[in-house]
Amino acid sequence: MTLSLRGRLLIGVISLVVIGLVVANIATYVLLKNSLIGRVDYQLTNGVDEAASALGAGPTSRQHPPFPVGTVVELIGSDGSVVDGKVVSPNFANSPTARPNLPKTLPNYGTDKPAPPYDVSGTEGVQYRMTDWPEGRFGGQFVVLAIPLTDVQSTLSALLQTEALISLAVVAATVVLALVIIEIGLRPLRRMGAVAKDIAAGDLTRRVEPATPRTEIGRLGLALNAMLSQIEAAFAQRTASERRLRRFIADASHELRTPLTSVRGYSEMLRRGAAASPVDADLARRRIEEESVRMSALVDDMLLIARLDQGRPLETEPVDLQVIARDAAADARVVAPQREITLEAPDKVVVSGDDTRLRQVVGNLVRNALVHTPGTTPIEIAVTTLNGTARLSIADHGSGLRTEDKERIFEPFYRADPSRSRDSGGAGLGLSIVNAVVAAHGGHVDVKETSGGGATFEVELPLAPAS
Repeated sequence: MTLSLRGRLLIGVISLVVIGLVVANIATYVLLKNSLIGRVDYQLTNGVDEAASALGAGPTSRQHPPFPVGTVVELIGSDGSVVDGKVVSPNFANSPTARPNLPKTLPNYGTDKPAPPYDVSGTEGVQYRMTDWPEGRFGGQFVVLAIPLTDVQSTLSALLQTEALISLAVVAATVVLALVIIEIGLRPLRRMGAVAKDIAAGDLTRRVEPATPRTEIGRLGLALNAMLSQIEAAFAQRTASERRLRRFIADASHELRTPLTSVRGYSEMLRRGAAASPVDADLARRRIEEESVRMSALVDDMLLIARLDQGRPLETEPVDLQVIARDAAADARVVAPQREITLEAPDKVVVSGDDTRLRQVVGNLVRNALVHTPGTTPIEIAVTTLNGTARLSIADHGSGLRTEDKERIFEPFYRADPSRSRDSGGAGLGLSIVNAVVAAHGGHVDVKETSGGGATFEVELPLAPAS
């Protein structure tokens, strides 16, 4: 398992090819040997008459084909000595001189049939296949017929050489072809590995190829790309969350620093002797109390956003947005009697939620319109229903919002007009609270441009189920 995938595949392919060649070669060798030996055995078992004729016992029979060159026919006496012998050869002058080494006891079965063929060695290194039988035509002596296996052995030797050469050629060709196929097959994996290195180096935008459902590697690429997309989204979300957290901490520290500085300054004024001046002492106590109240409100707002972000449940009861909008419009008319504040809420619009928090949503949006628009600019409040959702809109006709402000207007401590003082513009948590409360109610808040200029905040909330 320490080898590479390329090495394991190559070893596996070559092993299968070698095993297949070895099995095929052995089977071919055995089948051919059995066929050749069977042919020799046929000549031995059917060459009785021709062998006797070769020793001069009767006429020569032409029923069977002639024996191979070097075939030996011998007449053996009862004492085991060779009485007569012949060697089959087309040219008597060039007759082979090799002879079989006869066993001490000829293995016949006491019948007039030849014994089953068997192998014996001979002189000059020649191997023979022979048989023997008692021959009555020679007065009970034995006839031995031995056919040399020289042709069989040379044929089998040539077969072995041919098989070895062909096997080596097939193995070499298989190695080359397997390397090419494996190289082409593993090329996509190497590309995936290169892309993985780039991703590990920090480039999460890279994607692996191929990514297609038609092949196994392509399906792997699809799965990896899907995983990379999720990882990239998770990293982007974490980065954005960390960035928002750092900005939140920095903004919160900045917002708390001003009242803390004021409290500290007025406390030092009291300590240094403000008691000697009743006017300064009253001013210091009043400002310490005001800044403390301001810090408490700021901390409460931050805690509210934190609780809503954690998904803590709110109180749920039927709430009529028509009533909340009517009360918010009445409060705004009291605060800004010079403004034209209209309300369009002809019907009851009931949602399930927290009455206090929803009043806070409407109050923050109305107060945002009052603070960030000129004193005579009209404000329009409307409550309607559309496709099973409640819609609350608060439109003003001020200077409106820039595109970059619309993208960040609901972030904590973000203020579209940073030049405005905190006394008039607040700490920048109002719209963040609106967004958090609406999201906790399963709704959505958006801001768009008012027709004719200005900004319109739209809140969508799911309607309460019919009782």
